[in-house]
Amino acid sequence: MSAFEYRHGQLHVEDLPLENIAQEVGTPFFCYSTQAMVNAYNSFSDALAKAGVKGTICYALKANSNQSVIQTLAKAGAGADVVSEGELRRALEAGVDPKKIVFAGVGKKPSEMAVGLKAGILQFNVESLPELEALSAVAQKMGVTAPVAFRINPDVDAKTHAKISTGKAENKFGIDIPSVRNFVEQAKVLPNIAVESLAVHIGSQLTDASPFKDAFARLASLYKELQNAGLPLKRIDFGGGLGIQYKDETPPDLSEYAQAVSEAMQGLDAECIFEPGRFLVGNAGVLVTETIYVKDGTNRRFLIIDAAMNDLIRPSLYDAWHDITPLKQPDANTSLTPCDIVGPICESGDTFATQRPLPEIAAGDLLAMESAGAYGAVMASSYNTRLNAPEILVKGDQYAIVRKRVDYDTLIKQDILPEWLSK
Repeated sequence: MSAFEYRHGQLHVEDLPLENIAQEVGTPFFCYSTQAMVNAYNSFSDALAKAGVKGTICYALKANSNQSVIQTLAKAGAGADVVSEGELRRALEAGVDPKKIVFAGVGKKPSEMAVGLKAGILQFNVESLPELEALSAVAQKMGVTAPVAFRINPDVDAKTHAKISTGKAENKFGIDIPSVRNFVEQAKVLPNIAVESLAVHIGSQLTDASPFKDAFARLASLYKELQNAGLPLKRIDFGGGLGIQYKDETPPDLSEYAQAVSEAMQGLDAECIFEPGRFLVGNAGVLVTETIYVKDGTNRRFLIIDAAMNDLIRPSLYDAWHDITPLKQPDANTSLTPCDIVGPICESGDTFATQRPLPEIAAGDLLAMESAGAYGAVMASSYNTRLNAPEILVKGDQYAIVRKRVDYDTLIKQDILPEWLSK
């Protein structure tokens, strides 16, 4: 995480000590590096270019949908991959060109389709026949033509966590290859539908290139078959899923990924779309938290911190690893003590790490949970009536609060008492 490093004994984000932000903002808070996001985008784009691949990089908003994050990547050249009307509206509000927006997801409602059609987005990734029929009806009513990509389920094991695998036959996503011909025939008779693309996305946090190669090869073969049969295809959507390093993973080298795309594109005259999310923002963010208490139990030591599973649910939901780093640089010879790092929520599942070796930590010490830029704040809740962790964006030696911490009055007043209770 080059944007986060120790300088003069303090963990910095770009040119700012994280402790300074903590003193002014309070903890817990998420902090994002502009430099890290832009560098990740440029490295992805450059790898494709070196492999001779031209295409549009559509940032997957589900990873982190803060408006400042979306706009930072849009200014770098990114489009948007959205999976809801809310994400679509966020992308448009952030200034993303509608012709660089892909609307994915298995459960688009007709009202959401209408918003996308009105905006004139690039394509709808269709995943079922009922969805295709619904899109046709909405487009016909509006008097427009819906640009469609069939999302293919290639039945490829992404070799990632079961809860974020999306390309196997038993997953809810996509159209199995043997059924695609039927979808094509149905699309021919449905009004206001233009099938322009094939898409695939087999999962998230892939650390092995072979599933990409298998899925891309099957997608390219199907593309050639359908194009030769007269379907006027012009785009291939390769999805996202490229992993990052959280612990000791070795994600595919970007050049290896780009080469897999290049090989799949041999002999094809098609535009390319890519939908990275985690890769662009995951290692661009940290969650900063304060140690409330150090509790020595019978068998282990607990560090009780002021961040909780409602702020960062990945460890509870996926047993995910996040490096945990003191903001003050420990001495090189400091001995390490195994600790359980836990939050204050009334659940044993509110645990960030078990028996994690750490230097001596005292109450009041600040810690950073690394690689928290993706699926952190965007998946947060107010469980236990806890206030949200604000989000901070840093650029050089400047920072801005890009989502503030609400107060208790605002949180509680979201609830509306019925008349029979308010009297």
